[in-house]
Amino acid sequence: MAIILLLFIFTLAAFLGFELIAKVPSQLHTPLMSGSNAISGITIVGAILATMHNPEGTMAMILGLAALVLATINVVGGYLVTDRMLSMFKKKGGK
Repeated sequence: MAIILLLFIFTLAAFLGFELIAKVPSQLHTPLMSGSNAISGITIVGAILATMHNPEGTMAMILGLAALVLATINVVGGYLVTDRMLSMFKKKGGK
């Protein structure tokens, strides 16, 4: 029963997230990306803590390491996309 509730919440969150992102104007994508990078930074801290403070359980260590790697990829990619978007607003030529 709990797994069905978790799947329902996951599906609802995915649908809601898709609908919200689809309706965001292009001027707000950069601030939104910066906010999601901050949230992923918190995920990195949580993954480090979860990996370090687990004395037993290889599976938990593997999942913590996977969360750390995926969150780091998300943060780095997010900052690269944000930098590229901000460079679009720079004036061409000169300064």
